[in-house]
Amino acid sequence: MTPRTIEEATELAGRIEDQLNQVLIGQPAVTRQVMLALITGGHVLIEGVPGLGKTLLARSLARVLELDFQRIQFTPDLMPSDVTGHVLFDSQTGDFRVRKGPAFTNLLLADEINRAPAKTQAALLEVMQERQITIEGETFELDPPFVVLATQNPLDQEGTYPLPEAELDRFLFKILIDYPELEDETRMVEMVLDGSLPDSLDAEQLTRVTNAEGILALAHQAEAIILDRAIIDYILRLVRATREHPSLIQGGGPRASIALARTAKTQALLAGRDYVIPDDVKQVAPPVLRHRLRLGVDADIEGQTVESVLEQLLEQVEAPRQ
Repeated sequence: MTPRTIEEATELAGRIEDQLNQVLIGQPAVTRQVMLALITGGHVLIEGVPGLGKTLLARSLARVLELDFQRIQFTPDLMPSDVTGHVLFDSQTGDFRVRKGPAFTNLLLADEINRAPAKTQAALLEVMQERQITIEGETFELDPPFVVLATQNPLDQEGTYPLPEAELDRFLFKILIDYPELEDETRMVEMVLDGSLPDSLDAEQLTRVTNAEGILALAHQAEAIILDRAIIDYILRLVRATREHPSLIQGGGPRASIALARTAKTQALLAGRDYVIPDDVKQVAPPVLRHRLRLGVDADIEGQTVESVLEQLLEQVEAPRQ
């Protein structure tokens, strides 16, 4: 299905979310944020302890959207060429040939990305920013859509490395997955026991809803959403407030402002509107900003968090009247 109107786009996005929510039980906010990032054309960093469905979400997304899918398990000994590819000598022909790595895909799952050292993590930078890969001086363009869906475990777990700031800034969203509520976990256990939900990373029971062409059409619809000058001013004031907040030693940069504007338009599309309202900005502000802000030592000692500072800013920065 290729949507041609806002109504069709909203209906298509809803059908995709319904399919994802069949396997990621009790996490509708997570599936919505992944949908927002995918349509906007940005990469996603998902953080949560093991066993909460991060990898299953990526596989399900590829299934529902008929996207080419590759997975990389990041480990301390993973090399950059294991991500992008390398040149091989073919002894039969006597020529060198390029062996493309798993990054040549539509949806790349970088599983436990923070278990690899910075050198290997940096191999994704060109891919994420330029949507291209250079191997031995030869550049290859990637077919759209191309999205990196990276998962990471909390940094206090053994054997993890913090992501470089330059790489963090290239993620459109950082999404947090927490434990499900008791009711949702009960339903999940019952579904696994009766066989309606597989106890494995299997998304074969999901129905294909659209394909790459449909996602690109949704992206085109989102680009046409009206963003009033007053909303742009609100976005800029919000981001600039992060740079001036006394509890933060690093605020959002221009890329954060651009990300807020673009994802707010996508949020409006999924809400069935052809224009952005302040609530759209507030909805996407936490996943857009949380990984771009750094808390000061004193604020950390006082018990503040990036999330609490964001809540303060969303309350303090005056939004335009609708």
